[in-house]
Amino acid sequence: MKIAILKCDEVLEELQVEHVSYTNMIQDMFVSVGHHFDIEIFNCQLSHYPEDIDAYDFYITTGSRAGVYEDEPWIKQLIDFTRLLDEHKKKLIGICFGHQIIAMAQHQQVQRSDKGWGVGIAVNRIVAMPDWMSKKATELNIIVSHRDQVISIPEEAVVIAESDFCPHFVVQWNDHFLSIQGHPEWNTDYSRALMNKRRAIIPAERIEAGLSSLTKTPDNMLFARWIIDFVEH
Repeated sequence: MKIAILKCDEVLEELQVEHVSYTNMIQDMFVSVGHHFDIEIFNCQLSHYPEDIDAYDFYITTGSRAGVYEDEPWIKQLIDFTRLLDEHKKKLIGICFGHQIIAMAQHQQVQRSDKGWGVGIAVNRIVAMPDWMSKKATELNIIVSHRDQVISIPEEAVVIAESDFCPHFVVQWNDHFLSIQGHPEWNTDYSRALMNKRRAIIPAERIEAGLSSLTKTPDNMLFARWIIDFVEH
C-alpha cells in the first residue's frame, strides 16, 4: 500500500533527539503490526499536498498544537482538502487534530472543552463494533493530549469509543473516514516527556493524574490493526 501522511506539526525541538517526529511515530505504529508501507509525507503547514489524490491507498494525519477553529490559511486549506477527499471517497484516518479537522469539514462543532486538558492514558468504552473489525474489544486505552473536543457529529456518523470525559473519542464518519481523539502512534515515554514540558499550561493535579495513568498499557497495536481493517474493507 502507498499512504500519504498529512503532517500538521513537529515534535518540540528539544524532544526531537529522542522522539524524532510524528511521521516517524506513525510509521513505527504500522511496523509494530507488521505493515511496511510506501509512505510519502506532505507538510500541510507549508501548503504541501498531493498532485494526484488517487495515487494513495489512504491518508492519515498527525496531531497538531494548533486549534482547528483558528483563523490560519493552512488550517482552512486542510479543511478544504479533507472535503475533497470526502467528495472522492478517499480513505482518511484522522488523529487528534485530524479528528477535529474531519468534524470541521463535516460542518460540525469543535471547541475548547469545559472539562479541561486530557493527558496520559484515557480509558474508553467500546460502544460499537462495525463488521470491518477483525479484533473485537470492550475497552480502548489510548494516550491523549488535548483540550479541544468534537462537540457534534452528523446523524450518519457512528461513535465507536467514548468516555464521560470525551463522548466522541473514536468516530466512523462514513465508509471512508475514521478518526480518533487520542494518539495511537505515541508511546508512554513521549507522553511523559510532553506532559513535563507543558507544566506551565496544564494544572499540576491533571499532570500528576496523567503521569500516574501511564502505568497502563496503551492499546496502540489494537487501533493500528483497526486502521488496517478499515482501509482494507
